[in-house]
Amino acid sequence: MITDSYIDSSRVVRSLKAGPLGKHIHLVLEHLQRGGYSRVVGHRLLSIVRDFGFWLGATGAGLADIREATAAQYLAERSRHRPRFRGDALALARLLAILREADVIEQRPVPPHDPRSDLCDAYSRYLQHQRGLVRASIESHLWFIRPFLQELGITTYADLAHMSGCDVAAYVERHVGDSGATTARIMCSRVRVFLRYLHAEGFITVDLTTAIPSIRQPGDAKLPTFMPPEDVQRVLDGCDRNTVVGRRDYAILMLLARLGLRACEVARLSLDDIDWRAGQFTVHGKGRKTATMPLPHDVGAAIAAYLQHGRPQSDSRRVFLLAVAPYSGFKGAPSVQTVARLAIKRAGITGPGRRGSHIFRHSLATGLLRSGATLTEIGQLLRHEQQDTTRIYAKVDLDSLRGLGMRWPGGEQ
Repeated sequence: MITDSYIDSSRVVRSLKAGPLGKHIHLVLEHLQRGGYSRVVGHRLLSIVRDFGFWLGATGAGLADIREATAAQYLAERSRHRPRFRGDALALARLLAILREADVIEQRPVPPHDPRSDLCDAYSRYLQHQRGLVRASIESHLWFIRPFLQELGITTYADLAHMSGCDVAAYVERHVGDSGATTARIMCSRVRVFLRYLHAEGFITVDLTTAIPSIRQPGDAKLPTFMPPEDVQRVLDGCDRNTVVGRRDYAILMLLARLGLRACEVARLSLDDIDWRAGQFTVHGKGRKTATMPLPHDVGAAIAAYLQHGRPQSDSRRVFLLAVAPYSGFKGAPSVQTVARLAIKRAGITGPGRRGSHIFRHSLATGLLRSGATLTEIGQLLRHEQQDTTRIYAKVDLDSLRGLGMRWPGGEQ
């Protein structure tokens, strides 16, 4: 930790106070202390800031000249004389953010206005208020809509009147092969929803959704991939619970493996969601839906071990935090997916579909079905809205399916 004694005795801090940035170096030190940075990381950041300050003085530049371009120029010159580390640019970006927060340097210039942003902003509000989508889902829609608008030359509402079904069909044909079949289906779905919105709001007079072809892939075309119970246990046993990261990862994997939570649900889990006395917790699922689930003893014990003997001090209310300063909560599903992927790799488990967090959800459902649980019970645990979603797991219950096979004439069943 960056302690007061370190600040008083550090040569780097003394040289910083005597340099061009000396008047404001206390802002950086306060940031490091609040963020809980280790002495090694903090010393590295302060060294970069010191060298940057001396370079500013040598070039005759001052605080008013500090910009992203200034930092990039310094890093380019620095790389000619010494190895470049990945954290150097991040350290200077953090310095600029600290100085801007204190109004020491000019704020970052506002990018030029994109005329299409008015269309996208209105569509975002529709998705949020009318369809109840969360921010991540809205960004997924916009990720496909922005290039659609740009390629068709649509910047204003007036341009929408010139859009035809042929334009829409041609766009889909040009890009349907950019990625796999799944991405193509998602692209068509997102564009179809957007065109339906434009027609419903009166921005276009003709419903153009019929111009988008259907990309069919039967929902039951593939078997759900899963791990047998012994492989799941190998993944759990691979966590070194003598370390902080190991205790955190073990608690995350227990939520995935024992309760079948989605990655986004684990990332959103808050300290306020857990009712320790009642032995239950609140899950914030897809589509802003919430559900109360029981907290099994082994899962609760894993979370408690992390909270008591691993979770860093932080203002964040998220249960799971990053393992490096600044100690903020997981930003979303990708962080949990990374934990799961590394744990599976560490256990030496290979095979298609065994690289992410959703494999634990499939494995739980498959194991319960083979243990005698009904599809209704599994659907309730996994919080499926439609029975068809749960029914796919019936295909992996080979023992039950074997009895449905008809006897081949003159042969065995």
